[in-house]
Amino acid sequence: MTIGLILIIIGIVLIILEASEPGFFIAIPGGVMITLGVIAVAFPDILLTYWTPVILAAVVVPLMFLSMKFYQSLSPPSIPTTTMSTSLVGDIGKVMATIQPDDITGKVKLRNQLWSATSDHVIPVGESVKVIEARGVHVVVQEVKK
Repeated sequence: MTIGLILIIIGIVLIILEASEPGFFIAIPGGVMITLGVIAVAFPDILLTYWTPVILAAVVVPLMFLSMKFYQSLSPPSIPTTTMSTSLVGDIGKVMATIQPDDITGKVKLRNQLWSATSDHVIPVGESVKVIEARGVHVVVQEVKK
């Protein structure tokens, strides 16, 4: 009976830890410990027989699926956010590294991301630019007149 109570207490502690740190995935072992503890307290003669794994599986498998559904409700699957270079055409950004003609070492900040950029003339750091074309992993920009 003492072993059963110890298992129940350990299981409760694991579930409380899971509640305070979601995503740690210790609710399932906590559920297993509680189940083993209840079996040990209620049916001490069954604890070390071949029935224990059967009872454990009958409780743990549904508990696992319930835990998975619970986590899915906390963070439902969503489409990852991506930015295609073609969707940047028309956006206004700021030059972070000097833009040179025919050179993609220039950098421009667009939508809080740095993109390699080129232009038909030199554009210094700090200037505002507009994306006029996207070419693979870099953009072609022109200076925005103030």
